[in-house]
Amino acid sequence: MIRTVFILLLTSGLFQSTTLHAQVDRVEMNLFDHDSKPYYFGITLGANLARFHTSLHPRFLQYDSVMVAEPLNSGGLTLGLSATARLSDRFQLRFNPQLMFIERNIFYKLKQPDINGSTDIKKTVESVIMSFPIQVKFQSDRIGNFRVYTLAGFKGDIDMASNARAKRAEELVKIEKHDFGPEFGIGFNFFFESFIFSPEIKISNGLRNIHARDENLKFSNVFDRIQSRMIVFSIHLEG
Repeated sequence: MIRTVFILLLTSGLFQSTTLHAQVDRVEMNLFDHDSKPYYFGITLGANLARFHTSLHPRFLQYDSVMVAEPLNSGGLTLGLSATARLSDRFQLRFNPQLMFIERNIFYKLKQPDINGSTDIKKTVESVIMSFPIQVKFQSDRIGNFRVYTLAGFKGDIDMASNARAKRAEELVKIEKHDFGPEFGIGFNFFFESFIFSPEIKISNGLRNIHARDENLKFSNVFDRIQSRMIVFSIHLEG
């Protein structure tokens, strides 16, 4: 009885597999010669979820003005270009410069109310970042007009709105201009007749301490280190 059921299941599986392959074979292959291109270009549209990763200063408990300082998640937008070079059937090299509009918030709880009578304060650090990531993509076999890929790379960032040298900064957290760090992600290629639609999600972290600490600023001196953390959802339109 068990042997009979096993044979029936095996036969059914083989039949379904053959049917699936037959269906894939009947699908019209869009951009069938794309994999033979030595390079191709595209544009990037995306959204990001960013926050600071903070470490409190060892003397934090000695300060008597700020009781709590915690980073919050904030959203932003991303625009970019991409240039991809074929290394082999499995690997590609991509340069994907991007302009990122980011807001990162910090929540403070003060010991004494401010001039508005509130002890809960939210400070926003606005950034316009030019990011220059170089990534290696590892891609699967193409199944009809679909493919999945993973990526790993390294980025360099320049914050065009850096306030590290701001003179009137009593209410600011000062952030340095340059940062760098690794990126990891996964994406999907959907092949259409004239372009490739590629949704992608990646983690993009900064390694550098970007905090320009100022002992005289109460919203800044509570922190020792500040690093960037970001999740980026992108749509790549490639030809």
